Amino acid sequence: MTRRSNTVCLLILFLAVATAGSAGRADSQIQRNGERDFDFEIGAWHTHLKVSSRIAHPFSGSNTWNEYQGTSIVKQLWNGRANMVELEVDGPAGHLEALSLRLYNPQSHQWSLNVANSKSGVMGVPTVGEFKNGRGEFYDQETIGGRVMLVRNIWSNITATSCHFEQAFSDDGGQTWETNWIATDIRKTDAPDRKD
Repeated sequence: MTRRSNTVCLLILFLAVATAGSAGRADSQIQRNGERDFDFEIGAWHTHLKVSSRIAHPFSGSNTWNEYQGTSIVKQLWNGRANMVELEVDGPAGHLEALSLRLYNPQSHQWSLNVANSKSGVMGVPTVGEFKNGRGEFYDQETIGGRVMLVRNIWSNITATSCHFEQAFSDDGGQTWETNWIATDIRKTDAPDRKD
């Protein structure tokens, strides 16, 4: 091979490597479209809910849990880019009603979860996050009992007929978490508007 042939071969090899590297960087910067991530939950669900007294008094050492049974109805809005959840459950500690409006942001590729209960009628701080590998993680920061806390919501064990949700608080920047809300949902096979 001549010197010129070697130079041309090296130039071609350099361009091939540079192009491959640029393509790899571009691929890694492309965010997945998550606007259909909550489609699994559209419909009616039997809900088993456990709520800890720690939800109102985090890190107090209390370990009392109240259990509830009821229904979650999840309705799709904006062709899947939003949905609304109506939760209604009853247990020995009383009756709970909550509403969650979930909105997909196409710029950030994340969801904001906005929750209110029937007692306050006010939306809380939005919890923001996304799904990766079949698991949804959402975070916010709130003042609870005069202390600033991180709040984490996790969806896991998602199948066509069931899913699991947990909420936890952290007062040490996310090093440790204290779970205070656990919901297990099983898809209903009867009429969606019938209450348990």
